[in-house]
Amino acid sequence: MTKKNLILAFESSCDETSVAVIENGEKILSNIVATQINSHKRFGGVVPEVASRHHIEQITICIDEALQKAHVKTSDLTAVAVTYGPGLVGALLVGVSAAKSFAYANDLPLVPVNHMAGHIYAARFVKPIVFPSMALLVSGGHTELVYMPYENEFQIIGETRDDAAGEAYDKIGRVLGITYPAGKPIDELAHQGKDTFHFPRAMVHDDNFDFSFSGLKSAFINTVHHADQVNETLNRADLAASFQQSVVDVIVKKTLVACEKFSIKQLVLAGGVAANQGLRETLSKKLSEKQPDLDFVKAPLKYCGDNAAMIGAAGYVAMKHNVFADASLNAEPSLEFDWVPDAIK
Repeated sequence: MTKKNLILAFESSCDETSVAVIENGEKILSNIVATQINSHKRFGGVVPEVASRHHIEQITICIDEALQKAHVKTSDLTAVAVTYGPGLVGALLVGVSAAKSFAYANDLPLVPVNHMAGHIYAARFVKPIVFPSMALLVSGGHTELVYMPYENEFQIIGETRDDAAGEAYDKIGRVLGITYPAGKPIDELAHQGKDTFHFPRAMVHDDNFDFSFSGLKSAFINTVHHADQVNETLNRADLAASFQQSVVDVIVKKTLVACEKFSIKQLVLAGGVAANQGLRETLSKKLSEKQPDLDFVKAPLKYCGDNAAMIGAAGYVAMKHNVFADASLNAEPSLEFDWVPDAIK
């Protein structure tokens, strides 16, 4: 009989306070998420001080709800896992402090988890990750390709040099009059329009796996502002479709090249922007055409955003590899995976 490893997981890297109970890294017994979207909408983005305050208010409530919903007592738990970076330092500190306190009070081992590893291991809720593998991580703060030669080993082969894809969505959303978060509404609007503006595809032909979206964002804003100055009305759906097609084209092209270069068995799509239907559809189509034998795993839509369930999944794997922390664990807002600078060579 398989032993039950029950992990109480904490996630507070940005504007979601979340606590979950995960069994053996793959079964979600509970996943409580207290969102702050309405508090940040009026500011057009996340305000760090407001986020930290909300985390403090919600964290103990989320712990109680997670344990009750999972029908689990503290004595049943195997370990505590927590996001310690990357993210907003004040927000991270709330989760880290709560996790350390809970682990100490209940004599449980503490497992530190990289937030981005959490996004990748959300794929475990679909099927096991097979190595070597590649992960395309697309979120509000990150756009990167991560090579995983073995379990719990992560190597960045390419990342954004400026704006992340999700950040660019939120910025052009303001220009279109779409409130934060803008990703889903722009995706929906894009499906109603056509790529008539042909915005630039930055770095698409460069001999590396890096991304850049600041030029696209500027081209979009300049196009809209110029139209306003000459009293020209532009089709919002076509604007959204043109912007999204540019983002998707670059991401898909770079990902396909990376998958061809590295001998991998699986491609994992994860992160908040992994819920984007335009990206999911295009990547699925291109992979089936060019690399039909490659296993393509998409993190479940429900777990693409920030949540503690994914931290529990990653924490279980880290625990298997004896990755533990003590009371000195601190928040690391700029935490990142190891970098492989010569990946293209």
